[in-house]
Amino acid sequence: MTKATTKSSEKSKSDPTMRMHLWFENTNGVVFGLGRLQLLRKVEQLGSLKAAAQDLGMSYRGAWGKIKTTEGLIGEKLIERAGCRRAGYRLTSFGSDIAKSFDDWFQEVELFALAKSKEYLPFSLEKYK
Repeated sequence: MTKATTKSSEKSKSDPTMRMHLWFENTNGVVFGLGRLQLLRKVEQLGSLKAAAQDLGMSYRGAWGKIKTTEGLIGEKLIERAGCRRAGYRLTSFGSDIAKSFDDWFQEVELFALAKSKEYLPFSLEKYK
């Protein structure tokens, strides 16, 4: 493929937005991805798995299943009770670390993809916000 050129360096409202969905999986299911990251960030922000699930438009059971699947596949806890039963949940140190690491990695991959798009595509891309 040859290096593409853009018609104009001026951005227009019709320029496409680059969106990427990256995740890690094995034969037993999704290990980690953007959905898990969003769920962990919401638990961190709201202090509750139920509130996090609601905010993301999913059932508590679905959210709990995603967390448990990932914990089972990687052998580490992502969330823990924040004291008594009514206190909600917080991220474990591992949960916090993997969320930050995945987020940092994803941002780096996204910036690389955006830069490479300028070499290959005949139009300008905007980063998804």
